[in-house]
Amino acid sequence: MRGVLDIPPDLTPASDAVAAALGRVDEVFARALETDDAPVRDLCAHVERYRGKMLRPILAVSSALASHPEAPGVFEAGEPGTLVSDEVVRIAAVVEMVHMATLVHDDVLDAADVRRRSATVNKLHGNEPAVILGDYLIATAYHLCATLPDTLYARAIGRASQAVCAGELLQLHHREDWTLDEEGYFSIIAGKTGALTAVACALGAHAAGAPPEHRRALDTFGNLLGNAFQIQDDLLDLGGTEAAVGKSVGKDLEMGKLTLPLIHHLNAADAGQRARSLERIESASHGADARAELRAALDATGSIEFARSTATDLVGRAKAQLSGLAETPARGLLETLADAVTNRTH
Repeated sequence: MRGVLDIPPDLTPASDAVAAALGRVDEVFARALETDDAPVRDLCAHVERYRGKMLRPILAVSSALASHPEAPGVFEAGEPGTLVSDEVVRIAAVVEMVHMATLVHDDVLDAADVRRRSATVNKLHGNEPAVILGDYLIATAYHLCATLPDTLYARAIGRASQAVCAGELLQLHHREDWTLDEEGYFSIIAGKTGALTAVACALGAHAAGAPPEHRRALDTFGNLLGNAFQIQDDLLDLGGTEAAVGKSVGKDLEMGKLTLPLIHHLNAADAGQRARSLERIESASHGADARAELRAALDATGSIEFARSTATDLVGRAKAQLSGLAETPARGLLETLADAVTNRTH
């Protein structure tokens, strides 16, 4: 699955079914963005380079496989791919397109130059085309969503998109707010990241005909997993390199965004340490040396480890939501995906 995971042999039937479904997702995605307008086509072709992990489509398809009422028997028969309907594939394409739109807009907000080891749209073409391209992707996602037979999909995607935007607006409101607490931070990430991973899992299950209790469990699974993913992303932005992470790093500090390790550190430090750390935070955007000094201060208060353990706890809570699903390779794949969220280096 795009080199994201080392898949145990017993989970291969599920991973193979997901990989085959992702090929179909690619086809739906490409068809939805087809246009005769060369400038639009070129921008869409560039932004397709942003598609890396494909986490949300993978979660949508894996959730469908894991929660399908006929999953145990179909896996036993060796034909799990038959469980992935066109409906599942289309919702997987929709959630990926919404995600791509958020990436384009995020790069504008963060003044980022690199994404997936390529120049960002805003770097190449400016903020105005990037903003409109993000809007174009959102509009295309809703057009694709309208082809699905149940209006529940559009309503759910609409609510999730609202939550994403609300989370981003909340984060903008708290830029350079050094009093932001953990509760405020989790309100931000539950919207900007948790909501879309949650809806990917829940709608994948809905498209598979899963019972309501399984859809709710997978919704919670996705939300918790999305929060853990964001904490790990924040840690990579703080301590990673552009070469390793594949995108611009240090942007949270540069844009005055407090993330979980910084919030923990400022709460744990005494008055003198806090004052020095605030000076480091304000200067850390100017280079790797300043970030290294800040990283040492965070290590001294155990703040990096606190954030890591918080993400690990969220993953454990997410996996617990899967206990009601049948024990199939698809459920095992979801558990493996959850573990990979906090082990990743990009």
